[in-house]
Amino acid sequence: MTAPKKLFIKTYGCQMNVYDSERMAEALGGEGYVETDTPDDADMILLNTCHIREKAAEKVYSELGRYKGLKAAKPDLKIGVAGCVAQAEGAEIVRRQPMVDLVVGPQSYHRLPDLLAKTQGGARALDTEFPDEDKFGHLKARPKARRAPSAFLTVQEGCDKFCAFCVVPYTRGAEVSRPVDRVLTEARDLVDRGVREITLLGQNVNAYHGIGPDGADWSLARLVRELAKIDGLARIRFTTSHPNDMDDDLIAAHGDCDKLMPYLHLPVQSGSDRILKRMNRQHTAESYLALIERLRAARPDLHLSGDFIVGFPEETEADFQATLDLVEAAEYGSAFSFKYSTRPGTPAAERAQVPEDEKTDRLHRLQALLTRQQRALQDAMVGRDVQVLFEKPGRMPGQMGGKSEYLHAVHVAGADVAPGDLRRVRITASGPNSLTGTLL
Repeated sequence: MTAPKKLFIKTYGCQMNVYDSERMAEALGGEGYVETDTPDDADMILLNTCHIREKAAEKVYSELGRYKGLKAAKPDLKIGVAGCVAQAEGAEIVRRQPMVDLVVGPQSYHRLPDLLAKTQGGARALDTEFPDEDKFGHLKARPKARRAPSAFLTVQEGCDKFCAFCVVPYTRGAEVSRPVDRVLTEARDLVDRGVREITLLGQNVNAYHGIGPDGADWSLARLVRELAKIDGLARIRFTTSHPNDMDDDLIAAHGDCDKLMPYLHLPVQSGSDRILKRMNRQHTAESYLALIERLRAARPDLHLSGDFIVGFPEETEADFQATLDLVEAAEYGSAFSFKYSTRPGTPAAERAQVPEDEKTDRLHRLQALLTRQQRALQDAMVGRDVQVLFEKPGRMPGQMGGKSEYLHAVHVAGADVAPGDLRRVRITASGPNSLTGTLL
């Protein structure tokens, strides 16, 4: 019997890239590849890249440089670059790193087996087009192996918002939604293999408008309610949302759909209307806070997460103070905050930049406030009962870890539970990044 070839995938960035890496591994599984945790014994190395953060392309080139020795020692080793940096850089990757065998954009990875075949004779394979066909419809059926209790499921890709700081519209393309039937089929398959919680993914997931089996245009709220009918699926989440796509029905779903978890990631980026306009966000701080008020009216225990960019071009201290004021008003359970960094080709890259030391100072002040809010919310959980989906053993012997409905990490010691169990837990202690409790 021929020994299986080994595939090492390194994933950068968001949950959508995690999902894409899973599907790429499945596509290459049909070519005889099995995954390995180390590049050292791999027959193929695939970098699934992200272009959101600072100097993303240079980090990929640096990573590729680490593999030169492996390639020299093992000439048959195949090296590929996938994802958003591949889309943005294209042939430049092969020019700068000639050892790279294939480059494939995020909309074309269903063609990986064909691209890999082209490299067998020493040719280079490049595909960064936006194909007409639906890549999901051309991927092979997912294997029937058991899965972890939680899984990601991409339902929407691309973005039409064109925020002034963001490259996503250029690397992922226009907003496209998967047909309802295909989403439901994949969700049922995941549940059949042990998944109890599904997180629906999209660059602007609440912009979802998939064609339903009735030929109608389905909203995300309607899709969520249909997914909730699947026996065995206990929890539904979605990310990432845009405030402008949070319609009335989706707000109502947070109150009337029991399987939709009370946690929402809703990026705002800034609390200054002047900066929001310069970012092309097309909402105001007031409209954002009014939206949160409506969401919490529908689901009073909703935990909120957000994204923030500090030091956006032309941001003043007064603009930054407006962001702090919004954070105080919104009360976040968690958040992601970053210093602005330029992305070539985006409108903001050409504007007057805020000095780096000012960006750093503002980031530290914002993160201190967000940390206080997160810790206060976690501390308030002590004494409360939560529902925990157990996923894997904890760091301590005899400990099991999982996630609450609010996405808090929860650890329970001495519990007779297994991955996939959903149990009530009373929270007894709050740590810096997790909660501890006892089974009820």
